[in-house]
Amino acid sequence: MNQANTQAIALPRTGTESVLATNRVIRNTYLLLSMTLLFAAATAAGAVALNLPHPGLIVTLIGYFGLLFATTKLRNSGWGLVSVFALTGFMGYTLGPIVSHYLGLPNGGQTVMTAMAGTGAIFVGLSGYALITRKDFSFMGGFLMVGILVAFVAGLAAIFFEIPALSLAVSAAFVLLMSGLILYETSNIIHGGETNYVMATVTLFVAIFNLFTSLLQLLGFMNSSD
Repeated sequence: MNQANTQAIALPRTGTESVLATNRVIRNTYLLLSMTLLFAAATAAGAVALNLPHPGLIVTLIGYFGLLFATTKLRNSGWGLVSVFALTGFMGYTLGPIVSHYLGLPNGGQTVMTAMAGTGAIFVGLSGYALITRKDFSFMGGFLMVGILVAFVAGLAAIFFEIPALSLAVSAAFVLLMSGLILYETSNIIHGGETNYVMATVTLFVAIFNLFTSLLQLLGFMNSSD
């Protein structure tokens, strides 16, 4: 009898601890995400103000994957936070010359602001939906992984072979894929699939970054066609 009572009491406590742990990951993720977004925005603004050149595709890929690897390795230590800011700051720097390019186009300021507003609306809407409904979007994992890989390779092909139509198609695909990634990762945090807020932050930051640049390219093309 005593053993049964002990088990009955322990089960709710375990569930409560699980909920508290999940809420802690969510809170820390959004706090760190906000800080990294502000830091990336500052580095991007600095690159725009100083009119810094884009580092180029090779340096960008090496810097991104190198810092991503370091962040993954250091995710359970204090150095993981340093690596996160190094990664997001570097991505912000690479974004600066891209924003400068669009600001130099007719209605460029409006294009950039619309892309920012669209990115914010999509992120808040999708993450809010996942948080409120608590639906499990883990089934999207395999599709997203394959889709992102295919879109990434297609994007490289569009750059090397200079195919504007393919580049636009890749941007449209990335808008959908990054929207799915926001749903997937938010759901992953809620249901305990991701318990490390450093990696959760990186995933959501990359989704927001790619969503913004993809919207920027699509809106820039539409404005140039008017």
